[in-house]
Formats: sequence, structure tokens, C-alpha cells
Amino acid sequence: MSITKKELQFMTTKTFIKNIEHESATKHVTGKAIYIDDIPEPKNILHAAIGFSRISRGTIEKIDLRDVYNSEGVIDIITESDIEGQNDVGPIFKGDKIFTSKKIEYYGQPIFAVIATTNKLAREAVIKVKLKIKKIKPILTIEDAIKKKSFVLKSKTIKKGGATNAIKNSDHCLKGKLECGGQDHFYLEGQIAITIPKEDNNFLIYSSTQHPSETQQIVAKVLKQKFNSINVNVRRIGGGFGGKETQSFLFAAISSIAAKKLNRPVKLRIDRDDDMIMTGKRHPFIFKYEVGFSNNGKINGLKILMASNCGISADLSGAINDRAIYHIDNAYFIPNLELTSHRCKTNTVSNTAFRGFGGPQGMFCIENIIDCISHHLNKEPSNVRVQNFYKKNSNNITHYGMRIEDNIIEELFNNLKNKSNYTKRKKEIQKFNKSNSILKKGIAITPVKFGISFTTTHLNQAGALVHIYTDGSIHLNHGGIEMGQGLMTKLALVAANEFGLDINDIKISSTDTEKVANTSASAASATTDLNGGAILNAIYNIKLELNAFIKKYYKSNKIIYKNGKIICDKKILVFNKVIANAYLNRIKLYSSGFYKTPKINVNVKDLSGRPFLYFAYGAAVSEVIIDTLTGENKLLQVDIIHDVGNSINQRIDIGQIEGGFVQGLGWLTTEEITWDKEGNILSHSPSTYKIPTAGEIPDKFNVEIYKKGYNTENVVNRSKAVGEPPFMLALSVFSAIKDAVLNANDKKDSTKLIAPATAENILNSLN
Repeated sequence: MSITKKELQFMTTKTFIKNIEHESATKHVTGKAIYIDDIPEPKNILHAAIGFSRISRGTIEKIDLRDVYNSEGVIDIITESDIEGQNDVGPIFKGDKIFTSKKIEYYGQPIFAVIATTNKLAREAVIKVKLKIKKIKPILTIEDAIKKKSFVLKSKTIKKGGATNAIKNSDHCLKGKLECGGQDHFYLEGQIAITIPKEDNNFLIYSSTQHPSETQQIVAKVLKQKFNSINVNVRRIGGGFGGKETQSFLFAAISSIAAKKLNRPVKLRIDRDDDMIMTGKRHPFIFKYEVGFSNNGKINGLKILMASNCGISADLSGAINDRAIYHIDNAYFIPNLELTSHRCKTNTVSNTAFRGFGGPQGMFCIENIIDCISHHLNKEPSNVRVQNFYKKNSNNITHYGMRIEDNIIEELFNNLKNKSNYTKRKKEIQKFNKSNSILKKGIAITPVKFGISFTTTHLNQAGALVHIYTDGSIHLNHGGIEMGQGLMTKLALVAANEFGLDINDIKISSTDTEKVANTSASAASATTDLNGGAILNAIYNIKLELNAFIKKYYKSNKIIYKNGKIICDKKILVFNKVIANAYLNRIKLYSSGFYKTPKINVNVKDLSGRPFLYFAYGAAVSEVIIDTLTGENKLLQVDIIHDVGNSINQRIDIGQIEGGFVQGLGWLTTEEITWDKEGNILSHSPSTYKIPTAGEIPDKFNVEIYKKGYNTENVVNRSKAVGEPPFMLALSVFSAIKDAVLNANDKKDSTKLIAPATAENILNSLN
């Protein structure tokens, strides 16, 4: 039974906030948190290593594995001939082969796997393969893919109004090109899977994945078995950010193929270099735009060509590029829009989900366009932004036809502008720049409006199990994955609040496909909304019978669960004693629950409709300084106000805001994915790829949760999602760097700057 609006509203109005620490915080810092590599290994376990291509495109003419077979500790070698079912782990579209024996399509493509007695011996053996490959010139860039009409999916076009005439009739017109790069997920726990054979040809898989149910389904197809013969178990993963939504399937599949063939447990753990080589990244994008606008900077018409590098296969590129389209407006009303989206196929590893799922790239485009308009008119960018904001009137319909019902962006934006002393600091920066010829400062404030829900409608569902044991303790199970974001803490609080108990009375077990089936990935920032709703539905089902028993047995009409007690009119009963009594009276004390997101609907052909239940809002001010001799930049101060609705746990939400911003900072300033001319990836280790460190964090980092936050939609506690939206706050850093570059270029130009704004790219943008 799906929870009704009335039921959910009844249960969420009395939820209270506790700012407790992450449920595994102590275990994290003491090393006691159990990850897959910490699970005690069965005595007869074997270890796998993957042999992959070291070129980006070609044809295999000969594979010589004799030296590999003869290496110490080698038990077997797995190739595509050992696959009983499908040789593909593509989540939606086919094209992600497990092993290849003929055609090489990207650097890092798996060819075989070695199974040995230890991880070290497997890795030593795998490099002894002798391959003869005929090289073919690869397609590596977006421009080359467009020129050769190489696409993983059909291009899409969306139109609203008449952009051509609107641009033609505008006071001003600008044309330009923008570029933003990819990003490696760089999770702390790398890709890993253990497959353990069970009786009756069943298999237990421990996988570091964001999507246990699809892992179950894909492995079953690979092994040519029924879904119910595969059980996937996940307690926690050490970061995911989208990199384990689909990319984890390959490693679970390979360990399972070997485990079935040898009838022994097989563990596949790859090191950081191989992980970065073999797994996909955030999609790089290029944009070509033409915009028409008025003398005060208001956009009249906008034409955009958007193209992304999807890599060799579709993976999730369809939905990612669709979300980039959905977020091309960010917080701005665009009356006339024409947009074409190309999904380019190149000879690189298939790019995949990453925090924001295309939203950051779309917002990057419009924020840069707003900056270019401001610079062209010599107007204050923050004023031009406000000029273009969605208003609380008829001008609040998006280009895909959704009405914005909870528009708070202008109020939040102006609130931050005042609190951060933006105008005063801007004047101080102007004085600084006049007196410094080498060092130049910049400042910017940018907004965020991010839609919450899976844009693939059927994924917006979740299930849960809730048990009350006879001592009054509670057991929860659901389909969400704890990847460090505090999901388990929030959901334990939801259950504790509903039963009036302490969070220590709540236990959440590992996510398990044998307990809750057909779950959606922990992604799209919707995991708390979905699984929290399912938990509330299960609790509602339990309370239907429990409350009826209490009313009859204790002769009470009003029932309140609070502080481990059940208050019945003037009687105060102990929770666990009531539960024990209910059991003796044969009252059902467990239930499943289900939730599906209401209101959403999308026409997949033209992307029109309502893809999101609600929007999360935020704004950030960033101040930077650049060295015009070296191109180095330093983030001096950040001020953020972010909307999380009515927070379930402010302590966790602030951590998510800070972490999301810093990860966005990395994407836009330091994290650069590079390949050589033949398509061999060069940034494949911590020594060649730089994520933000303590040195990149500003001394002044002010984060505030929007005090008026409240979700107008009936979600858990009237809260709002906080996983992805804060990532886009870092766009303020890139705009601030552009402002510094503009100041260094005597207010003439900043359009040459591309993301990430590395020292080299900043130097290249200076006149």
C-alpha cells in the first residue's frame, strides 16, 4: 500500500530535530567501520585481477596467455568464452562488454581476468600477457565526434517560443563558446566485489555499489540465472558520488563469473590507478550559444548547441544529458529558447553518473552566459542575475513546462548578498586591484535551483521493512545505500521520532536484495525522501493495529509516542511493556512499506511535463585572488546560504553543504582529466590528478542553513534533499575567477577561461 498524502502529513507534523553525529562517525575515525575489504575472507577464497587494453582503439590479432597461466599462484584465466549469459553490463542500453576478444574501443577495456591465490600474485601475472593489436585512429574529442556523426544516442532538441526572432529583435546579441571538463569520482573505497557460492547454485555478493538491485539483475543475466538466485548485500560504501551507480556492475560480474566456474569465493579489488583507468567520469561538455538581451541585461532569446563526451557507450548518458537540458535555466526565466543536445561517442571509457547528474554542466553554461552579458554591458553581475530570476507571477514556467511553485531564490539570494557584505567587499576589491599589478582579486555571487526526483519516472519508488521486537527495540531495512552522506542516521531518526524512542533503540541492517526487492539506486538526491517515505508507510501500517489495540486494551482515545513512553489520555505507559503486551495479544508488530513520488510525469519524447517534485535552492559568494605571473588562484572567503527545507539533522546537512561545495570546487579549479593524442589517459593516480585538499579550503568558510526553509510538498519532515544541490554552489568560484581575470585584462575579456580553472588555463585566459 502506498502512503497517502493525509497519512504522510499526519506523521511528519510531529517530527523533531536532533543534531546528532553520523551513526558511524566514531567507527570511521577509529577504523572500525566495516567495508568490503574488512569482511573476514573465507579460507578458500581466490583473488582476481583484470587484464585490460593499453591502447584506445584497435583490433586484437593475437592473445598469448601462456606466461600468465604459468605464473605463480594462478588458478585460472577468465575470458568472454566463460560467460554463460550476456557479455554486457549496460544498465539501460547495451554496449558495456565485460570482456572483448577482438575489437578494442577504449583505453582500459577489459580483455581477461586472472584468478590466483593472492591479490599480489594475480596482479603480477596479469601483466605478462602478450597482445598483438592493430591500431586504429581513435575518436577522442567532442568536435571530432560531431564531425564524424559519432553518437551513442540520438540528439535531442527542445524549443520554447521563437528564439531566432527574439535574438534578432534584442538590443544586444552575443555569441560564444564554453567548455567544462570531466571529473573523477575519487571515492575513498575503490571498486571491489566478493562473490561467494552458496548451495543450489545461489550466490552471495558483497559489492561496493549504489544499486544493489540492478547488480543482482545484471549478474543474474551474466550467469544466465534467475534474479532470486543472486543476493547482493551492502552495509556501507566508502563514497560513490555516482561512480558506483552503474560502474560497479563490471567488477561484481567478473567476480561472479569466476566464482561460478571455480565454485569458490572470488574477491576482485582493483587499485587506484586501475580504478581511474577503467571507470567512467563526469561528462565533459562544450556549449556554443547565441543570446539576445535588453539594455538592462534581461535575456530575450537564447540558442544553445550542447554536446557532451559520453565515451564509448550510452551508460546513463541519456538521462544525464536530459538533466543538463532541464537545468540550462538554473534560476532564470528564459522566454525564448532553442537547444540542441548531442550525445557524442568517443574512444574513451564510458562516462557515467556524477553528483548533479548533468545539472552542474547545464548551470555552468547559463551562469557563464549571465557573466558575459554583465561584462558586455559593464553592469554588476548580481543585478543582472536578479533581473533574470524567475518571479512569483506568470513568468515562472520553465522551458519544459513545469510551474515553479516554491520560488524563494530572490529572497534567499538578496539575504546572502546583504549578510556577506557583497557590495562593500566589491568596492574594496576594486581598490585592491588598482594598487596591485600582479595580484588580482575577484568576487561573485551565484544562485542554485536544483530539481529533486529521478527524471526517469519509474525509479521514484522505494520499499522498507520495519520490525518491533518484544523488548521494544526496532529493526529497519530499506533500499538506500549509506555512502558517508548520513542516510542511515536520518532514517533512524525518522523511525525514532515516529515511535517516540531514542535513536539507540533503532537498528538499521545492511541493504539486502533478499529483504527489500526491486529498489532504485541511491542517487538523484532522492534517497531520504524515497526510503523515508517507505519507512513512514510501514510504521503507519504497524500503528493501525497497534493503536487499535491500545485504545481497546487501555481504554484510551488519544495516543502520543514520546520519550520511550506511550501517553494515553492521562495514563503514561512504558513503550516496551506495551509492545510485550501487544505480542501476547497477537498484534502484528512488523510491516513492509512502500512509497512512490507523487505528481511527477514526463513526456520522454520532448522532455515536457513535471520531472521534479520540488526544487532545492541556494546561493554562494566566493572571493578569490589570482597571480597573473603563475596563474595560481586562492579561494579567500566563501559565504553560503542553502535551503534544506525543515532539516532532519542540521549537523549532517551542513556537512553535506560543505562537502558538496568543495567537490564542486575541485571540478572547476583543480581536477583535470587528460589524455594523450592516442587516447591513453594520463591522469590516473593521485600524483597526476589533484582533488581539493585542506590547502584549498578558505580561511573564512561561512555556511548557513536557510532559516525559513520548508518544503511545500509532503516529504519526510518537510525537509529537502541536500546531496547534489550544494555542488553547484561552487559555480560562484569559477565566476569569481572570471571576475579576477576580467580585472587583470583591464575589463576587456574573460571569455577564454575554461573549466577547470587550473593555473595553465588561467594563464591562457590572460591577455
